[in-house]
This record gives sequence, C-alpha cells and structure tokens, in this order.
Amino acid sequence: MIYKLGRQVANGHVDEAYRNAGHVWDFERSVHLPGEGAVQSLLLHNETLIRLANTYYATVHFPATLLFLVWLYWRRPRHYVWSRRILAALTGAALALHLLFPLAPPRLLAAAGLVDTAQVYGPSVYGETPATDSMANQFAAMPSLHFGWAVMVAVGLIAATRTRWRRLWLLHPLITLLVIVGTANHYWLDSIVVSALLAVAFAALRLPRADPVRSRLPWPSTTGEAAPSAVPYAAAPGAPATYTPTGARR
Repeated sequence: MIYKLGRQVANGHVDEAYRNAGHVWDFERSVHLPGEGAVQSLLLHNETLIRLANTYYATVHFPATLLFLVWLYWRRPRHYVWSRRILAALTGAALALHLLFPLAPPRLLAAAGLVDTAQVYGPSVYGETPATDSMANQFAAMPSLHFGWAVMVAVGLIAATRTRWRRLWLLHPLITLLVIVGTANHYWLDSIVVSALLAVAFAALRLPRADPVRSRLPWPSTTGEAAPSAVPYAAAPGAPATYTPTGARR
C-alpha cells in the first residue's frame, strides 16, 4: 500500500518523464546497447506470440512472487526471511528512484518508434491516457521491478533447493526481460539499474546461517552430586560385583 501511494505521488511529472526518456534513449544509443525494437520485431512476427508476451507481463509478475514467498514461508523459513528483506529493500529503492527520476517507457516515446503492444493486441494493465491513469504510474519505468523481482525469485529458489534442475528457474527472469523489452514497457537500462540495486542488496543482506546442532547433555544435579554419564559404563566381564583386592567378601 505504501508503494502504491508512492507511485501515485510520483504521477504528474509528465514533461520531466518524457525528457528523461529522451536522455535514456540517447544514452543507450551512445553506448551501443541493442535496440529494444530488435526484440519487439521478433514478437510482432506472430500475433499469438505478442499476446502471450502481453499476458505474461500482466499476469505473472505478482502471482509468481507471492507464490515464491508463501512456499519459502512454509518450507524454508530461513530463506523466506532473507528473500523478504531483499525484496523490501529493492522495492523501497525502486520507489525512491520513481520519485526522483520519472521516466516514460519506450512505448510512449515517439523517437523510439515502438508499438504499444498491450494497447494494440491486449491484454493491457494500463489506462489509455498515461497522464490521467489513476490505477498505476506509467512514468515509473526506472528501474524495472518486473525484472528485479523475477531475478530474486530465481536466485531465492536456487538457494533454497538442491535439485539438479534448479538453475532452470533462471528462465523466469530471462523470459521476463524479453517480455518487458519486447512489449516496449522498459528500456534495457531499466533492467541494468535494477540488477545493480540487487547486487548491493545481496552484498548488504546475507542469508542467515542455520542454527548449529547442539548435543544433548544430561541435566545438572540439584543435590550437588555429579551428573550421571550419558552412557553408563559396563561392568568388567568375569569380575563379580562383590570382589575386593583382599579376597574378602562384603
């Protein structure tokens, strides 16, 4: 709810968001990052594919992260605490950047020449008029929490499981990256920035160590006598309990 409120507070900086979009677009070209249009052109070859990409963007982000946290809470409490802290720190940092650096996505930037695939093919989670969208802040492209949360889900599951197939979870952030770029909702730079924020969070918030296993010791005696040994000594074989060195019997 706090994040949602913050996004609404960030609304209204339309001119600044478009200026920043132009700067990001020019910077990406100056450092020779691949054009977002190259990914979108692949998706636009097939209408079914672009609809699947739009659906992935609209429906996977929150449910996947929620299921990830619920499973960790139920099966891996130590990993749950760590993952929760990472996600909270990442989301807080992203909210601060949304307030400080409003950014129009490439689908709204005329210079990019990209298609707003959600509006053209559907489904869409945003209103048709970004400046008056009351449901979401469409000028919060930097950084991409879609990609950041997907990376955390993959890393968290890899750390919490031991199956030989656990690295396949990396397909989730990979598909997410292709989707957010191909649908023109994010720039490459959005994913780079959120990756840097995640790296800082991983360095600052380490996975808690498991509690060491303590051996069970006998309870101390309340009468002042020595505590009994955990394993009683066996009597020597062949030696009667009444035997004494002088041969006398008790």
